[in-house]
Amino acid sequence: MSLANELRRLLGNDVVADDPETLEAHSGDKWFAAQTPEVVVFAQTTDQVSILLRFASCNKIPVTARGAGYGYVGGCVPVRQGIVLSLMHMNRIKEIHFADAVAILEPGVITADLKAAVRAQKLFYPPDPASMKDCSIGGNIATNAGGPRCLKYGVTRNYVIGLEVVLANGEILRTGGRVHKNKTGFNLIGLFVGSEGMLGVVTEITLRLLPLPPARATLSAAFATMPQAAETVQEIFAAGFLPSSLEIADQFTLEAARRDLGKAIAPPGNAHLLVDLDGQEESVRSEAAAIRELLTKNNPNALEMATGETDCEKLWALRREFSNALRATGLTKLNQDVVVPRSHIVDLVDFAARLQAKHGFPIACFGHAGDGNIHVNIMTKDYADPTTRERVDQALDELFAQVLVWGGVITGEHGIGLAKKRWWPEATSDVARKVHHQLKQVLDPDGILNPGKFLD
Repeated sequence: MSLANELRRLLGNDVVADDPETLEAHSGDKWFAAQTPEVVVFAQTTDQVSILLRFASCNKIPVTARGAGYGYVGGCVPVRQGIVLSLMHMNRIKEIHFADAVAILEPGVITADLKAAVRAQKLFYPPDPASMKDCSIGGNIATNAGGPRCLKYGVTRNYVIGLEVVLANGEILRTGGRVHKNKTGFNLIGLFVGSEGMLGVVTEITLRLLPLPPARATLSAAFATMPQAAETVQEIFAAGFLPSSLEIADQFTLEAARRDLGKAIAPPGNAHLLVDLDGQEESVRSEAAAIRELLTKNNPNALEMATGETDCEKLWALRREFSNALRATGLTKLNQDVVVPRSHIVDLVDFAARLQAKHGFPIACFGHAGDGNIHVNIMTKDYADPTTRERVDQALDELFAQVLVWGGVITGEHGIGLAKKRWWPEATSDVARKVHHQLKQVLDPDGILNPGKFLD
């Protein structure tokens, strides 16, 4: 009996597919690697996931769980073929409770849909990855996704207070709950958030929510140089302000936006700063005025301020289109989500310029200036060409080595997956890698969960 037919017998005909179109659609994510699985299972319940993993564990069959497939590092590529477990049909928001300030949901819920649903009840889920209209909460948990609001509010891990996880042997682990404080044993939630699908399959999530801030303001400032913009970032913090978001962009990114979106939307200058504030009306108004005065003293080329959700989003339209504008250049965009200490932001941009001159690839830098998570985008033609890919890897060797020297890390949001597998050893210590392998051995002794990634 074929694997697909065995799974149909176990789970039912309606959740199992092995037609070529479905297999191809589930062979990769937004990165450049792909591998066709033998079969795709569209789980609808936790029990189905449990039955599937028990079967796979007994038969030593690889299982690669995936959400919406919007990752950037090949994290859900089924390298060892086997079974792709799609969680996109597990997409119910089971409960939003105002008094408890929690949401209980399944992993296939799209992030933007959750944010809209809780906002309608005057609640707030802060994490806002750039792909939130397309990515799933389950995928966000797999990578511990972030976004611009990480500066003030933290990343996905900071909001997960309960998980239901199916382990590799089919056992169902429930950890945490709907309370906002819990110190009952080890922090198992933190173990699974960011584990890239290699330790278990999340089937239900409990998120803590915040009160919805009633007011918002955004300031958009353009500067002649990146050092001016970076210095302004430090001055904002030195003055005691904590914006919800603080974004920066370099000359190449702005020029791509001007070509793609028109000069009117991208202000004149070689660096751009976007400052977002939220809170109560009076405090937002006074903080926005004070930051506007601070920005003005630093001689920006252009300065705009907006208040209220609608007008603020108009200023954010430029930031949200940076990635699309870079793709519109016709070059392949290789996004590296490195993180450096904030004091090294200008150093990072300068180093990227030197890499560009040395290797001949345009490099665009933009991202989260508030927490040092800058997206360094190598722009190249013919990435499929082995020679080009080797040159890119040489540039990345130098980039990641320098980031580590500064005390930074090679990924802040996207994860290791396949894309950064080459650099995993130098980015970690021998002891750290040993502990990773020990945890994997305990929770997945047969290595069936998302095999072929950085632990192999």
